[in-house]
Amino acid sequence: MSKYIIFQTEPNAEGWENRKLEHTQALTRILAEHWDYSNKPIPEPGYRPTEFIGVDALHDPKQHGHSTHYRKGDWEVVRVETYTPDVPMGKYDMVVICYCQYSPINAPLKPMPERQVSADSFGGNEAAYKKWLESQKQPAEV
Repeated sequence: MSKYIIFQTEPNAEGWENRKLEHTQALTRILAEHWDYSNKPIPEPGYRPTEFIGVDALHDPKQHGHSTHYRKGDWEVVRVETYTPDVPMGKYDMVVICYCQYSPINAPLKPMPERQVSADSFGGNEAAYKKWLESQKQPAEV
């Protein structure tokens, strides 16, 4: 089942100054969005979306995207609403809105795992994947 999951706050929720959209860091009601094509259950009250953090001093563009670390976030799901279309259309079977409240915790930072790159990362384009693999090889020392 494909799910579009939106984590958001109530309009006047406490912690407004910490309401930042994950990748842009802009202030917003929407904290994060996920496109989930797995069979995992939807989030329930008590769930905390993951927060991704970039530590500039540890950033290596060959190893990291924007984020170098992650942790359990300070926003906690308190209510979940689901919407399913009467007639299947589009690419999602369900839209899930998770309403969150600001509830800071002292969660440890964990380093991002090593990137997993495959032909799927290139939309199944084997030629593009092989070209990328070649570009990652270190030049031979002379």
